[in-house]
Amino acid sequence: QVQLVESGGGLVQAGGSLRLSCAASGRTFSNYAMGWFRQAPGKEREFVAAISWSGSSTNYADTVKGRFTISRVNAKNTVYLQMNSLKPEDTAVYYCNAGVSRSIATIGAASGYWGQGTQVTVSS
Repeated sequence: QVQLVESGGGLVQAGGSLRLSCAASGRTFSNYAMGWFRQAPGKEREFVAAISWSGSSTNYADTVKGRFTISRVNAKNTVYLQMNSLKPEDTAVYYCNAGVSRSIATIGAASGYWGQGTQVTVSS
């Protein structure tokens, strides 16, 4: 089992920044690709960003490309999501996800692991 705990959410004005953190425990962190998803009220959960086990490969949703940056520090068992130029439409609960292997392609798999989520609210 992998346990994931997100932090760093909050209320910010449009144009502002936040950095989310996801601390992992339970298994060897570097064995897993990691990702972030979000779910707004009344909408389905959607992919935001993913990073490979080494950090050498990343992938972003078109809606956040150029504004968000995903990174990881394996020595700290932590993955981050730096969010800049935030927009009201970024308002959602953000979830950390661990894939089932080192491959970035496993992000979002049904057999992966999820955190409890952290609320991000962007006011206009």
